[in-house]
Amino acid sequence: MQDFKHFDPKQAAMDEARGLLEAAARAAMADGSLPEKELPAFVVEVPNDVKNGDLASNFAMAGARVFGMPPRKIAEAVAAAMPALEETHFSRVEIAGPGFINLFLAPGWFADVVLAANAAGADYGRTSYGKGEKVNVEFVSANPTGPMHLGNARGGALGDCLAAAMDWAGYDVTREFLINDAGNQILKFGKSLAVRYLQIFRGEDAVPFPEDCYQGADIRVLAQKFADVHGNVYMEKPFEELQKDIAAFALPLNVQGLKDDMAKYRVNYDVWFSETTLHESGAIREMLDKLAERGATYEKDGAIWYRSMQYAEKYGGNKVTRKGLDGEVTDEDKDEVLVRANGVPTYFAADIAYHYNKFAVRGFSRAIDVWGADHHGHVARMKGAMDAIGLDGEKLDIVLMQFVRLMQDGQPVRMSKRTGKAIGLAELLDEVPIDSARFQFNLREPGSVMDFDMDLAVAQDSENPVYYVQYAHARICSILKKLAEDGIVFEGADKADLTLLTEPAEKELIRHIADFPGEIISAAKSYDPARITRYVTELANRYHKFYNSCRVKDAEHCVCQARIALCTATKNVISNALTLLKITVPESM
Repeated sequence: MQDFKHFDPKQAAMDEARGLLEAAARAAMADGSLPEKELPAFVVEVPNDVKNGDLASNFAMAGARVFGMPPRKIAEAVAAAMPALEETHFSRVEIAGPGFINLFLAPGWFADVVLAANAAGADYGRTSYGKGEKVNVEFVSANPTGPMHLGNARGGALGDCLAAAMDWAGYDVTREFLINDAGNQILKFGKSLAVRYLQIFRGEDAVPFPEDCYQGADIRVLAQKFADVHGNVYMEKPFEELQKDIAAFALPLNVQGLKDDMAKYRVNYDVWFSETTLHESGAIREMLDKLAERGATYEKDGAIWYRSMQYAEKYGGNKVTRKGLDGEVTDEDKDEVLVRANGVPTYFAADIAYHYNKFAVRGFSRAIDVWGADHHGHVARMKGAMDAIGLDGEKLDIVLMQFVRLMQDGQPVRMSKRTGKAIGLAELLDEVPIDSARFQFNLREPGSVMDFDMDLAVAQDSENPVYYVQYAHARICSILKKLAEDGIVFEGADKADLTLLTEPAEKELIRHIADFPGEIISAAKSYDPARITRYVTELANRYHKFYNSCRVKDAEHCVCQARIALCTATKNVISNALTLLKITVPESM
């Protein structure tokens, strides 16, 4: 049997078609039908209407100027010189219109697709496209001073499924969460906790709570936990000591909460990277020295500045367009402070050191960050900084994710009916099945604003897309079980005559199965895992069409066996797609 590991049927057919066309063109040049020239650059693609051919090429049009001949004449010469097709995956070649060369796939190709999806099983769809390239995917990286918000729900599903698609496409992927446990937000966190702690013992009237502190109820809870452990010991200590110690107490609890929320969401990171380590290890100072050596920084007003304008221009500059009362206003480019006059590094300095660590220290050849769309003004600066420090900003890719609007009963939902507060990730997962959340958050490409329909997410009918797909898998399992109960034993895909699968609905389903490895590659290349959800939804739709038009049980034995093989192939692909998305794969519903 053929080795179907990393087999991409569609790409294999396109590669074979290209090889046949090139061989035919060279043969035509050898017999004088075409003049001796360098082969033109040409395209082999799947046409919109496969009735005119499963694959089409513009070889003749692309070669018109090269060969100095009309495209139709070139196409005729190539078709006449085409090698014998008996040992290929093609049955015939035809010329259409001004010179399109159309190739028709033979039954053997369709048979190989079904055989591959059966033989490869849980690995069908995996390819070696990425060649083991070492890639870092950083996503969510929520502020550890508070709970996860709704945007993190989309970012978690998007980042995790993108990483999975890249893994299936043959990349060596590391999922990473950056813990922003240093800087002003941690000082503010500690101050907020310290004031709430003092209020526990002195009363809220005696200790006013500053407006610039974190107002959430979680701050009260953490302050109480600290008080439960330490009592009133810190009442007589300096405020700065209380602020430092209570932050050190609470931060690990919050980080563990982030880890618990992500684990519940089926997101498991390979690395939880602490920003504090950059400060403690001297990595930020080393980064500053490197930038200084390359002339990328200067001193002004006691601070160290980075020549952001010089390096960001390549990536679109630092101009940020914002909405104003008089329309759109573009802020001017400006250089960036890396170290303030008080000697404290800025967040941007830490961010440069962090990305330098990814590339230069840990050896990732590509880093992919999933950011909220409100960070779009930081993209050019961050990529330019990689160039400034001697790396390649082109190797840093930013996926900008648009915001989410929660909908229920056709209306936007901002507050929880139960708590009266903004709905966060943890509460969303209490109200909506995780399968629905992960699937629905990946229904749209990252750059699209999306509405998350809570009513749809909990619906158990075909209107709910994840239910529709899961039902297709369960239906196939039920069909196979019923066939076995009726004494129809599946003898195996390798024993079946799969060339009998010639009905339109069968071929349509097989073509879609053949697309699966390529769709995963496309999702990895475009950083858009929504391609997988769209793909598997359409696969379920095509299976239902096949089953409604092609009888399995009542068909002749040889046809029945071939159709069972097609059923198991479809079941495997649905299972693989859902597994990639970390969505449960039910066998009954």
